[in-house]
Amino acid sequence: QVQLVESGGGLVQPGGSLSLSCAASGSIFRIYNMGWYRQAPGKERELVAGISTGGTTNYAVPVKGRFTISRDNAKNTVYLQMNSLKPEDTAVYYCNIVVQMGWDTPRNYWGQGTQVTVSS
Repeated sequence: QVQLVESGGGLVQPGGSLSLSCAASGSIFRIYNMGWYRQAPGKERELVAGISTGGTTNYAVPVKGRFTISRDNAKNTVYLQMNSLKPEDTAVYYCNIVVQMGWDTPRNYWGQGTQVTVSS
């Protein structure tokens, strides 16, 4: 089994910063793409940022230039640095990691979600 544990998040004022992390553990043979998604109340879950095994990143237009995704392959961890936060960034943030266990087909795994609230 694979477990993803998220940390970070919380309440911050507009213009502030927060950092999220998501660590994978368990019977991991290899990790492929890693990413962060978010879901605001009444809205569908959407991709925020992704990072490939080679380090190529992609960002949703609303967060480009403000958020930075990174990964530490030795720690099986993905990070999301969020700067210049806006009220519209308020959502539950989920990490998503594609993991291969042994010789099995790679599968998507989701973190438990962490609340980010941007409010004065």
